[in-house]
Amino acid sequence: MNYFKKIFLRVKEFFFPGACALCGSSLTEVTDISCSLCINCRSSITLFQGNKCCLCGKPLISEIGKCISCRDKETSYERLWVFFPYIGKYRELLTAYKFNKNLALAGFFAEKVMEVISGIPDAVIVPVPPRPGKIKENGWDQVEYLVKQLEKIPGCPPVCRCLKRRKSKVQKQLSRTERLENLKGRIYLNKTAAAKYLDTGQVFIVIDDVITTGSTIEVCSAVLKEGGVQTVYGLCLFYD
Repeated sequence: MNYFKKIFLRVKEFFFPGACALCGSSLTEVTDISCSLCINCRSSITLFQGNKCCLCGKPLISEIGKCISCRDKETSYERLWVFFPYIGKYRELLTAYKFNKNLALAGFFAEKVMEVISGIPDAVIVPVPPRPGKIKENGWDQVEYLVKQLEKIPGCPPVCRCLKRRKSKVQKQLSRTERLENLKGRIYLNKTAAAKYLDTGQVFIVIDDVITTGSTIEVCSAVLKEGGVQTVYGLCLFYD
């Protein structure tokens, strides 16, 4: 963290005292203020280190390799990382970021993302595109904001904003089949934006905030594959 940012955070904290996004305790240290989490809550939020499904990335209890739901599943992506279950304190964490616009949390999420992708050679980050008009309506897009924080971290892979989205229904109330149909033809590849990466054999990592049915990641991955990308991974902060 540079000197001027530290000064800014100290001044901000003096005039506008902050609180931890999870437990509500006062934040006084620069590191805590910068990610809106106290040290206790921050240290309690760790990535699962046990056995995970090699396709969907969710924790495995007794199986080895793929979970039951993924054994007969065909996907356009080679693998998926998911970080936190959308329950309990993790649900509160996403609510604070996505709906209450606690933007400082993006820095914390970005660090977690880098823990996973920093070791992937030839990686390219591809954010899931927002629906048309979303940024104008809400003032921001949570995935794009996260990616911008990633770009500030030394060693971050290049970001390729090559996926675009046409107007479609809101996905929230639709089933997986309906979601896939809803997005079909609505997400497309801007080949000009992706051109310098398409023939290099690089790994495209599609990033989203939440995965529910997996339809958005699937459609994005399929579009990239159809456009000439050889290897596609997916990464979502939360899974439902």
